[in-house]
Amino acid sequence: MDKYIVELENVSKDFPGVKALDNVSFQLKSGEVLALLGENGAGKSTLMKILSGVYTKDSGTMKIFGKTIDDMDPVKAQELGIAIIHQELNMCDHLTVAQNIFLGRELTKKGVLADKEMNEEAGKILRGLNIDINPETIVGDLSVSKQQMVEIAKALSTKAKILIMDEPTSALTSKEIDDLFTIIKRLKNEGHGIVYISHRLEELQYIVDRVMILRDGQYITSMNYKDTSLKEIISYMVGREITEKFPRVERRVGKKILEVKNLNAGKMVRAINFSLYEGEIVGMAGLMGAGRTETTRALFGVDPKESGEIFVDGGEVKIMKPIDAIKSGIVLVPEDRKKDGLCTKLSIRDNIALPNLDILANKLGIVNRKKEEEVTIRSVENLGIRLANAEVDAGSLSGGNQQKVVVGKWLIRNSRVVIFDEPTRGIDVASKVEIYNLMNELKSQGIGVLFVSSEMPEILGISDRILVMADGRITKELDIQEATQDIILEYATKFDNKMKEGKGA
Repeated sequence: MDKYIVELENVSKDFPGVKALDNVSFQLKSGEVLALLGENGAGKSTLMKILSGVYTKDSGTMKIFGKTIDDMDPVKAQELGIAIIHQELNMCDHLTVAQNIFLGRELTKKGVLADKEMNEEAGKILRGLNIDINPETIVGDLSVSKQQMVEIAKALSTKAKILIMDEPTSALTSKEIDDLFTIIKRLKNEGHGIVYISHRLEELQYIVDRVMILRDGQYITSMNYKDTSLKEIISYMVGREITEKFPRVERRVGKKILEVKNLNAGKMVRAINFSLYEGEIVGMAGLMGAGRTETTRALFGVDPKESGEIFVDGGEVKIMKPIDAIKSGIVLVPEDRKKDGLCTKLSIRDNIALPNLDILANKLGIVNRKKEEEVTIRSVENLGIRLANAEVDAGSLSGGNQQKVVVGKWLIRNSRVVIFDEPTRGIDVASKVEIYNLMNELKSQGIGVLFVSSEMPEILGISDRILVMADGRITKELDIQEATQDIILEYATKFDNKMKEGKGA
């Protein structure tokens, strides 16, 4: 594990108004797992896009397997054995698993697609990775976690020796994460070099050999993982010590804001009953597929409800579509910020203004530009959104800053209930704390906060009350004083336990 297979020296990259990388050097050895760490916007993705040929470096040198590469592009990167697994999945939902794996490299026979051969070869690749997925399955019918595993299989099918994994576990279950780590360890033993980008710092201990940290586009330090601590890593990442990972604000709970009675919507929202009070944060816990996201979508009017009643401040509200929820004082920060929360081709200003035109425009429908500018500046400053100016496209921001824009567009309304679905997915430690502080600020203002999270420490660290879901139902309501991880998991698997008891009867 002594030979460098990747060497980048003094690499710089500028975007309009932003220096994304400033003389950064990077090395990767054969047979090692290197964790590339830093806050959102630190330059990690930019550096890896240069390595994989998506971006062209402005200056610096690049060597792959000892050979100097001046003009890298995606095709050349693939030929050189470099593959990147993006956090935002790049699947063609209407194609099969096998077709996605061989996309752009299709097997043919006499000028016709050789589907049988591709299915057989894809099956071998999947079985070799211990991934139980039928290669003929349409990708759009798979869960996000299964799609992630297909992405990994696709990357490895190219015979890549240099693998870049960007937040690969963000949508995986515990069992799937264990399977992924087994795959990574095997690939490492086979001599692959793996760059591992993750904000889940606690998982690094199981697979990582070395750590490299970037901050504000600059190289900060590298070290062997065994010679450091999480506290030291976080300090290097943010440039300061984070003393409180889960800041908590105590506030006397006020009157009931939201009451949900017998809400039913499809198979995953069944007989949901709960209340939310002024100045409290309620966490929704459960395993993947428990129905948490579906419940938030039904409350916000994204998915039609079959039955049930929703009350805001004691009065029943009829929510048939999102605009009904918004006007009733209920807003949603969705799980998939790019797909459901942002118009990535529009500016920050436009994204913040778009859902608020009713309060930014006069009776003739003319937008008050001064007011629009004021609310944009206030949102950017209050949330600490790092950007050159408010005219840059939302899609150009880091994941953490994108999340803040999604939140910011709702904060200029007098919303009574703010629903967060996986608010910290894919964002760094410091940005997570900023999101927690934002939730606490809403709580201090008497707003009710409902949030879904798959991170158990987050649920226990921020919630005042916890709703546990399993199989589309709320199986337990817990006050934070009585909640533990074991109790939450007991009720998060209650349906499964019933099934086992029933089979054993």
